[in-house]
Amino acid sequence: MSLSDRLNRPETSGLSANVNTGLLRTVSGGTPDRVDQEILRGLVNDELKTKIGQYLYAGQMDAETLESAVFAAIGTVMEKGDYPLTDVDRAELLQQIVDDILGNGPLEQLLRDAEVSEIMVVRYDSIYVERKGKLTLADLKFTSEDHLRKTIDRIVGRVGRRIDESSPLVDARLLDGSRVNAVVPPIALDGANITIRKFFKEPFTARDMLVTGTITPTALEILEACVRGRLNIVISGGTGSGKTTTLNVLSSFIPEDERIVTIEDSAELQLNKPHVIRLETRPANIEGSGSISIRELVRNSLRMRPDRIVVGEVRDGAALDMLQAMNTGHDGSLTTVHANNPLDAVSRLETMGLMAGMELPVLVIRDQIGRAIDLIVQQSRLRDGSRHITAITEIIEVADGVLKTQDLFKFDYFETPVDNRLGVLRPTGAVPTFVNRLAEAGVNLNMASFQR
Repeated sequence: MSLSDRLNRPETSGLSANVNTGLLRTVSGGTPDRVDQEILRGLVNDELKTKIGQYLYAGQMDAETLESAVFAAIGTVMEKGDYPLTDVDRAELLQQIVDDILGNGPLEQLLRDAEVSEIMVVRYDSIYVERKGKLTLADLKFTSEDHLRKTIDRIVGRVGRRIDESSPLVDARLLDGSRVNAVVPPIALDGANITIRKFFKEPFTARDMLVTGTITPTALEILEACVRGRLNIVISGGTGSGKTTTLNVLSSFIPEDERIVTIEDSAELQLNKPHVIRLETRPANIEGSGSISIRELVRNSLRMRPDRIVVGEVRDGAALDMLQAMNTGHDGSLTTVHANNPLDAVSRLETMGLMAGMELPVLVIRDQIGRAIDLIVQQSRLRDGSRHITAITEIIEVADGVLKTQDLFKFDYFETPVDNRLGVLRPTGAVPTFVNRLAEAGVNLNMASFQR
């Protein structure tokens, strides 16, 4: 229901009345003063405590009933005044109060902004946003550190997680699926902070990758063939480079008749497939027990008869379990890893394999990588904020303890930008060794796609 519709409800009919001069002042342009908005929010909260406090804080009211009560409380408070507000000012003020009580305070406005892809609260009075790859300071802030902490508690509480001095770090998600990371004192020295990576209702598609220039049509066609041909693929990249988005697009190429098990820390993948089992990790409870890790979920997924295993990200000993799954009949699996280039991705996988605690020699783990992984897709965020596939690298074999690779596609940087582009992904001329494997799977490659 829109705000204008709500204003016409019977319980909010008093909102057209005036507001007390001691409650609200106006500054140039008729916008209510921030300090007075804080006072008004406090009065509305007091009204709610008086009328429905026991139900409100016991969680015994559904969203619709609670919404009606909030608007009624706002109407009661505003009816007591005698200072006029314009309809625009009143609607803006109402939206702020509703966001604060029913939503996530000033973050709600940013969550509604389709151009904002990431929200970063540095401290209660400093909020940055990312738009089209660029960071800017938002003209919004929380009223206090306590206001920010209550918002964080509300977010993590909705998904059954907690954050306090004994557990000052938390990964969670909003109800719409947006990924949230929050850190509070004593770990955060300057006050609580929160980072939100927005979850878009319309998933990023292969067409979107082409329109934004993330990848070329030729390279995308090759990757689609590799997914359909059941090659094991690792997507490598730095923070915010778009790894999960690319993982989601590549996963969309999996045939409809295959059973997929996805494993994530915070569920982000949006696979529009008929047979998908979604698993999510669980942190320890307040007693320090009950946690379920990525590694445990990977091991459990092997008992679920998956055709494909898709892991949102491996960052510890789960890497070894993932490699073993790829080597034991689960071809066509996909995952992501944090690394700056394909060789670094291999090195990180080796390191994480050593973290599994099985005391395996690094050469054994390297052999596992060479046998398990077929392709590494490197995703990068360039200096202009744009995201691009910058390399598609094939892992060939391990010979004399050395992992051999070859770049099939490489990002070619222009000397000067062309049409606002910093470069383009081009084939290197190398011919992949997996051509026959794909042909056996009924997938034929256009060899001209690999010519320089």
